[in-house]
Parts: sequence; C-alpha cells; structure tokens
Amino acid sequence: MDQPLHPRPRLGPLPLLIFSSRWLQLPLYVGLIVAQCVYVYLFGKELWHLIHEAPSLGEQEIMLIVLGLIDVVMISNLLIMVIVGGYETFVSRLGLEGHPDQPEWLSHVNASVLKVKLAMAIIGISSIHLLKTFIAAGTLNGLPFCSPDVLASIAASDGTGAALKCATLTPIGVMWQTIIHGLFILSAIGIAWTDRIMHGHVAKAAEEH
Repeated sequence: MDQPLHPRPRLGPLPLLIFSSRWLQLPLYVGLIVAQCVYVYLFGKELWHLIHEAPSLGEQEIMLIVLGLIDVVMISNLLIMVIVGGYETFVSRLGLEGHPDQPEWLSHVNASVLKVKLAMAIIGISSIHLLKTFIAAGTLNGLPFCSPDVLASIAASDGTGAALKCATLTPIGVMWQTIIHGLFILSAIGIAWTDRIMHGHVAKAAEEH
C-alpha cells in the first residue's frame, strides 16, 4: 500500500487544541447563511412591492426600488464572499478543486486577497447608497431642509405630518456620506497598495534564494 507523500504531522495536546479552535468559527458562518436567507426574503418582498405597485409608481420611485434590489444583491454577494472565502481560508478546505461551479477567485484566495475583494464589495455597496441619496435629493421638488427640531419631532411621531413640508435629507448628511464613500475608496487603495508591496518583497526574497 502506497504511503501518502505528505503524512499528517502528529500534534501535541496544546497545539491540537489551539488549531482545533478554528472550528469555533463554524457557527458564525452558519449564522451568516441564515442572514443570507433573510436577505433572500427581503429581496422577494421588495420585488413583489415593485411588481404590485408598478402602475402607480413614478420613474424615480421605480429607480430607487431597483437600486434597493441591487443593494440587497451586492450585500448578498458580500456575504457569499465572506462565507466561502472565510471558511476556506480560516477553517477548512472545501475540496472544490475540479468542480464546475468553483468560484474563479477561490483558487487563489488568501487573507490578503479576501481583504481587497471585501473592500471593493463595500465600495460597491456604498456607491449604491450614495446614488440612492443623490436621486432622493433630486426628487425634493424645492422642499426646504428640515431643521433639527423638526427632525426630532418627526422621529418622535410617525413622521407623516412634517415630512410633507420639508425634506429629511440634510446637506451635512449628504456631505458626510460622500466623504465616507471617499474614505472607503482610499482605504481600498491603501489595502491593495500594501498587499502589492508585501507580494513584491516576497517575490524579491524568493528570487534571491
């Protein structure tokens, strides 16, 4: 009988305990799968609302609902990336080599690649939210912005009275949302640049040896 080329090393009790602790992350990934199911329900609910109310909705209202659907899909993609990539990287191999449905990015995924992909996914989600804000700001029809006192009264009530007289969007809120989106982009660039530098040093060290 052929012996395996790379037999499993025998670990001591303490290293075995520490290494086996990675399975504590399994309930976390199962919980993310449950969250994925909730997003599927939310997507179906919003899609039904769009189909049912389509005759009475305006173009911009339909666009906002569609952007909401795209937002749900992008968050769902982010969840899949974290579930599959995180489990493969930090818990155990999935054994998908040769499977026709194996994600293309999974064959070369590691912690650095996963961070860059997550950062890009977050930028996409932030872009959708920012676009929804800009579209909503364009539908105000000249309504003045609500004062802080009016916003507090809307939050304390059901929000039906004062919302017709002023817009709950504020210039400062839109500005901060734009700034935060820009910071997401800068963070992703920084992560990608750091990852490139690290891979450059590793490749240079491998060439020297």
